[in-house]
Amino acid sequence: MDATASDMSGIRIEPIAAAHIDSFHRALDVVAREKKYLSMLEATPLPDTRAFVMGMIAKANPQFVAIAQDEVVGWCDIDRHFFPSHAHRGKLGMGILPAYRGQGLGQKLIETTLRAAQEAGFLRVELDVYQDNHRAIALYEKMGFVREGIIRRAARIDGRFIDAIGMALLFDEDAALSLIATQEDASAK
Repeated sequence: MDATASDMSGIRIEPIAAAHIDSFHRALDVVAREKKYLSMLEATPLPDTRAFVMGMIAKANPQFVAIAQDEVVGWCDIDRHFFPSHAHRGKLGMGILPAYRGQGLGQKLIETTLRAAQEAGFLRVELDVYQDNHRAIALYEKMGFVREGIIRRAARIDGRFIDAIGMALLFDEDAALSLIATQEDASAK
């Protein structure tokens, strides 16, 4: 994918690279410390974040970042399930710095990441979203995710329980398998 696949007012969406890790870690920490959107309440230590990102790259899992003025301002990733019988599934995670919300950046990130997931052969993408995160729920539904159930008391933050909604998007299996076969044919030549 072209490193400048998307450009919104100087914001680029690109696959994550080792050079982005420090900035990604800072962005992750800002969103986590809001205590509204992520399961973590602060970013994991930098070495753990580095290991996560390098693992995602090594496994060719889709992970994209939004870059503004050489800083990560948002991200979206899909981590493939590790059991072979579930390897068609992945878990989506994303976040955007507060100053960059409400500008369509989330939609650009998720579109780019879902396209890469489909090209990589994912057939199902899952996510959990806190029930009070109405903006994210609306985005996910717009992208085709459907609600599959409520996860009661999914999180406890500052003594308050928060329910989550389990959502999933299913790609058309025939189209995905056809795309994989085409890619395999092309790489065999």
